Amino acid sequence: MPTATYEQLLIETVPEVIETEKQYREIGDRFGELIGKGRSRTRNQTRLMRLLALLIEDYDRRHGLPPDDSTPAERLQFLLEHSGKTPSDLLPIFGQRSHVNEALNGKRKIGAEQARSLGKLFSVHPSLFI
Repeated sequence: MPTATYEQLLIETVPEVIETEKQYREIGDRFGELIGKGRSRTRNQTRLMRLLALLIEDYDRRHGLPPDDSTPAERLQFLLEHSGKTPSDLLPIFGQRSHVNEALNGKRKIGAEQARSLGKLFSVHPSLFI
């Protein structure tokens, strides 16, 4: 079976700047297929995979966090929604359900130690929460 040229792979995949969740899923699925090929991936498939990785990275950079002028509570809400975690996952950090709700609603300031713990939980810099 002849291997596809890079141009054929591009036509098949139609990579473009990702603007929607649907595009993100489709490109992500194709990227996952290529990753899954491992060492059996052709040089052209590797080229396509690298291009798709750049498109995914660009989308993640543009949609990874709320705007810079958002509050710590809005950032926490955003990360919670996009991580698949629930407010219950924040209980070990805040100690009480009411404290979690107050932090999410912006009625409770997030302390330095809590910010460090949240940074670890979400793999972000703690300064996002202060």
